[in-house]
Amino acid sequence: MLVLGGTAEARELAAMLREAGIPAISSLAGRVAQPRLPVGEVRIGGFGGPSGLASWLSEHEMAAVVDATHPFAERISSSAVQACSAVGVPLVRLERPGWSERPGDRWHWVDDLGEAAELVPQLGQRVLLTTGRQGLAAFAAVDSWFLVRCVDPPRPPLPAQHELLLDRGPYTLTGELALFDRHRIDLLVTKDSGGSHTQPKLDAARERDAQVIVVRRPSRAETATVTTPAAALAWAQIACSGVGC
Repeated sequence: MLVLGGTAEARELAAMLREAGIPAISSLAGRVAQPRLPVGEVRIGGFGGPSGLASWLSEHEMAAVVDATHPFAERISSSAVQACSAVGVPLVRLERPGWSERPGDRWHWVDDLGEAAELVPQLGQRVLLTTGRQGLAAFAAVDSWFLVRCVDPPRPPLPAQHELLLDRGPYTLTGELALFDRHRIDLLVTKDSGGSHTQPKLDAARERDAQVIVVRRPSRAETATVTTPAAALAWAQIACSGVGC
């Protein structure tokens, strides 16, 4: 079966599939220079849209597909729905739950990065920006100071006043509090990625009474969805039971 990956959940699922004896290929987009690789066979790179993915599924006789990509990787998820429908391959989406506000949070929900950039000057002057290296151009004209944290170096344009921090999770609350204090952060801008690896930045914002701008997840085509690798494994065992996986 094919696991569209790049997330911690995808790596966990790959390990569980191997232990269960289900042959799987994990596919990564190749956007990170040194990705964390799952166990088992791995392919890196795109498929060429829905038609390319459909052809690949047929050529490699895939019995099922698990879309375990990032909650904001909407393009590949859309391609997966179209391709699997075209060739009759079962598909399930493994998607971690989004974050929920807690008492003491000062969150502001927006629909996209452009809306987030417009809101920044109203809420803070020292910003921790953790939306990834793509889309940073939306903040280029904002007259605030940004600590831009991402895994790989981003391409310009970038905010005029910024410091670049190349880092990746998982993070700790102690480390995030120290980061907020060291850079005098009063505003966090993030996407609703969910998961525990980057949750500490939200906890730190709450403890430091900082404002938070949260970008909502994009809408997706309807498909069967599970929220844990264990549930995805159970689905895979059923999907593959009739085809000899």
